[in-house]
Amino acid sequence: MTLIPAKAGAHASEQGLVLLLPTDVYISAGAASVAATVLLLALVPERWLARLFAPLWLGRWRRGHWRVVSSLASFAVLMALLWAGIAGARDPLSNPLPLAVWTVWWIGFTVAVGTLGDLWAWLNPWSGPAAVLRALGLRSSWHLPHRVAPWLALAGFLGFGGFLLADPAPSDPARLARVVGLYWLAAFLGTLAFGPRFLLRAEAFSVFFRAYARLGLFARGRVGLTGWQILRMRAPSVGLAVFMVVLLGSGSFDGLNETFWWLAHIGMNPLEFPGRSAVVFQNLAGLYGANLMLVAAFALVVRLGIVLAGGGIGWAEGFCRFAPTILPIALGYHVAHYLTALLVDGQYALIAGSDPLARGWDLLGLGTFYVTTGFFNTTATVKVIFLTQAGAVIVGHMLSVVLAHAIALRAFPSPRRALLSQLPMAAFMVAYTLFGLWLLASPRGA
Repeated sequence: MTLIPAKAGAHASEQGLVLLLPTDVYISAGAASVAATVLLLALVPERWLARLFAPLWLGRWRRGHWRVVSSLASFAVLMALLWAGIAGARDPLSNPLPLAVWTVWWIGFTVAVGTLGDLWAWLNPWSGPAAVLRALGLRSSWHLPHRVAPWLALAGFLGFGGFLLADPAPSDPARLARVVGLYWLAAFLGTLAFGPRFLLRAEAFSVFFRAYARLGLFARGRVGLTGWQILRMRAPSVGLAVFMVVLLGSGSFDGLNETFWWLAHIGMNPLEFPGRSAVVFQNLAGLYGANLMLVAAFALVVRLGIVLAGGGIGWAEGFCRFAPTILPIALGYHVAHYLTALLVDGQYALIAGSDPLARGWDLLGLGTFYVTTGFFNTTATVKVIFLTQAGAVIVGHMLSVVLAHAIALRAFPSPRRALLSQLPMAAFMVAYTLFGLWLLASPRGA
C-alpha cells in the first residue's frame, strides 16, 4: 500500500492498517448515532436549540487598514512561492510550493477557516494589491450581475476540482506555479474590472472559504457553537446553494476515485494502476457526474420533505434554506479524507519551510529532522487515526441533522410539520453516513 504521499501526489495517503480494524462495528455505530440524533430532536423544544446556538458578544475589533496589510503580505508570500516553484527543486516533497498549496492551504487552512471563521478575508492575495491600485486612481464601473456571480464561482471551483483529481501532475512545482499564477492574474483582473464584490461573490476560493467560515466559532465580534452563523444567515441564492452542495459532492468523489470499487468500475486493475494520465476522462466524468447526482438527490429530498409537511415553502426556497446544513458534512469529509496526508506531508512542509530552495538552510532551526510514517505501523495509532476520521464524519452528520431541524422549525408553522419535513432528510443523512464510513474503510489503489 502507498503510505508516503510522494506516490500519492495531491491526494491523501493510504489508510494503512485501517482495513484490519472491525470497521463494520464502527460503521453501524456511526449510522446509529446519526439516527439517534434524529429521534432525539423530535423531543427537543425549539427554544432549547435557540439557546444552544445563541452566540456571545465579545466586542468588535476595529480592522481599519490591517486587512490591506495582511493581504499584501499574503501576496508577497505567494509570489515567493511561485518563484520557488519555478526555480526550486523539482521534487514536490522538497519544493515549498506544492506543500504550501496542497498541505498547508488546501488541507490545513480549510480546516482552520471551518473551525475559527473567515481568515481568508485577511489573507487572500487580491484585496490588498487591488486596494493599492484603487488608491492610485485605477477604478472600474463595470457591474457583475448578482445572479451570475455564484455560477462563475462554481465554474471556477469545478475547474479546480478537475485539476486536483484529473490532472496528470498537479503537484509538479513548475506546472503548479503556472496554474496558480494564471489563476491569480485572472481573479485579479476580475477584481479590478468589477470591484471588491467580485471576490465576495464570484472568485471561487473566496466563496469557498466564506461558505466554510459560516461554521466558524467567531464572526462579527461574536463567538458561538459551530453552526450558529448558519442559523442567522439569510438563505443563499440558488447558485450559492448549489455551490455548497457541490462542496460535499467533490469531497466525496475525491475519496471515491481512489477506491478499488471505482477503479474496477472504470476497468482498471487497482493492483496495477497505470497512472493518473490513464484516467483523466474517467475522473472528470466521475467528478461532474457525482456532483450532478448529489445536487439532484438533495433537491429531491428537500422536495419530498416539503410535500410531507403539506407545503408552506417553495421548492427553490427550501433548497436554498437547507443547502447550508450540508457544510458540516463536507468539512467532516475534508478532515477525514486528508488527515493521513496532513500527518505525513505536514512534516515535509516543515522541512521545505526551513530549506525552501533545498540549499541546506535551516531557517526554522529544525536540525536533523526525519519524516516518519511509523504511526501507520501499529494497531493502536492506526485505531486513533481511524476513529478521528470516523468521528469527523459522524459529528459532521449529527451537526447537519441538528441545523436542518432548527431551520425546519423556522420554515414551517408547527413542530409536527417541521418534523415531517425532516424525515426524508434524516434518511438521506443516515445513508450518507454509511457511505462515508464505508469510504474510509475501503481499500485504495490509486
